[in-house]
Amino acid sequence: MFADRARIFIRSGKGGDGHVSFRREKYVPDGGPDGGDGGKGGDLIFVVDPGLNTLVDYRHKRKFKAGDGQEGGKRHCTGANGENMIIKVPAGTVIKDADSGKVILDMANRTEPVVLLKGGRGGKGNQHYATATMQAPKYAQPGQDARELWVDLELKVIADVGLVGFPNVGKSTLLSRVTNAKPKIANYHFTTLTPNLGVVDLAEGNGFVIADIPGIIEGASEGVGLGIQFLRHIERTKVFIHLVDGASVEGRDPIEDIKAINKELESYNVDLTSRPQVIALNKMDVMPEEDREVLMELIHEEFPEDNFKFFQISAVSGEGVTEMLWYVNNLLKELPSEPVEFEQEYFPEFSVDDAPESVIVTMVEDGLFSVEGSRVERMLGYTNLESEKGFQFFQNFMKENGVLERLEELGIEEGDTVRVFNLEFDYYK
Repeated sequence: MFADRARIFIRSGKGGDGHVSFRREKYVPDGGPDGGDGGKGGDLIFVVDPGLNTLVDYRHKRKFKAGDGQEGGKRHCTGANGENMIIKVPAGTVIKDADSGKVILDMANRTEPVVLLKGGRGGKGNQHYATATMQAPKYAQPGQDARELWVDLELKVIADVGLVGFPNVGKSTLLSRVTNAKPKIANYHFTTLTPNLGVVDLAEGNGFVIADIPGIIEGASEGVGLGIQFLRHIERTKVFIHLVDGASVEGRDPIEDIKAINKELESYNVDLTSRPQVIALNKMDVMPEEDREVLMELIHEEFPEDNFKFFQISAVSGEGVTEMLWYVNNLLKELPSEPVEFEQEYFPEFSVDDAPESVIVTMVEDGLFSVEGSRVERMLGYTNLESEKGFQFFQNFMKENGVLERLEELGIEEGDTVRVFNLEFDYYK
């Protein structure tokens, strides 16, 4: 079964919490804090597996989670790190954010594993919070939260040349002639239901990889028929061989077919129209010479020579095929050798913990004020407000970070309520 799309849930590991403990040994009645740090959460990693060519494994298993870091222990012991989760995908897989559809990662040119979601940092144990005035801190830092995301996996085959055209124009026949691929061939629409890859092997080490893209029909870019399912596979190709029934064996108009296919390419992705395109007029062996001349005159009137390069071929007899392949081979030498890669548009690693330190003070309504921001959230994570020392630390934090001053600027009065995330306090000078 060929599967080129899948939606999965991915999650990195949560960082282990820091530990609160104190040194307890014989003859050491007042030992200091010795709570260890929490372990780091496992990373969520993607890696290319050369042995895979579909995404079928992800049709059944949908959720992938890295291991959480363990809590720190006494005697300065650090918790164990969470186990990494490694997801293997075929080369050419594009990973997108499921909600926005934006590209997170393209695995076209990746030879090394890529960390997509980093595991949470382990929290610091109470040993880190001992000061001259607070020698027995009773709080520790919690581990950083895990990061999670629904993503879409899309496989876009990696090929130098894309073979496009309407159904039944001879694409599979041409592919079987010029490569070692063995596509199924029959006379009905969408005989080819998977993109077939083949290697064109020319003399003296020349050659290229070609992909037979299943037949595109009018309206495919708008979801008509099955063509839309395969248009994504031509996005990586550098050159198109556009196969047309030049002899009108199927009763089609080759000029109108050229226009129609290019319209679908443009509708799907306008960038595709800027790529070099070779028009292969197929089945010309059954067309009389005088009719060929008339056809070529009409084609050159309709399409400027500098836009497309035309070849008269026969996929069955081999007429004109070698000449066309050498032209494409030389054309590819003028283009970049690396596969087309999609730029990153979505950055999951950016989160509250990576954001610039901030404290945001606002008036929600008369008598109610809000204090938020990444710095405040982090402070609450390692402060025990139930202890006298912890609450004193909280008050000093509010003063040193200008929160009290900002509240006064907003007109706060005694008895008003200050909401700090999910906590509420009465304000008194």
